[in-house]
Amino acid sequence: MQIIISNSSNEPIYEQIYSQIKRHILTNELKSGQALPSMRQLAKELDISVITTKRAYEELERNGFIYSVVGKGSFVSEQNNEMIKERKMKVIEEQLLSAVQNSKEIGLSLNELLDLLTMLYREEL
Repeated sequence: MQIIISNSSNEPIYEQIYSQIKRHILTNELKSGQALPSMRQLAKELDISVITTKRAYEELERNGFIYSVVGKGSFVSEQNNEMIKERKMKVIEEQLLSAVQNSKEIGLSLNELLDLLTMLYREEL
């Protein structure tokens, strides 16, 4: 599992970690039951505070992506397919909202945005 953090991002580091681990889980790169690196190990690898990794792990656990076992570590939770679909829809909505905001900033019309989206969608097929 690779996590890349950016100190120049407006997004807090714990959210960057949360988002990337969540993406790894939703794309099934991290599978149910798979162990995550310890908070200390991840903090050391990323050269950040353990408090930061702890906060990211707490958010992941709060949202049902991982679970922790005292003395054993943190593991990927079993994911319900309907729940995964709902979570992915939320991610898509957030990304589309960002795209709409960016397009408005540069004066792109709705039709131009839809054309771009259609083109990108067809390229992925």
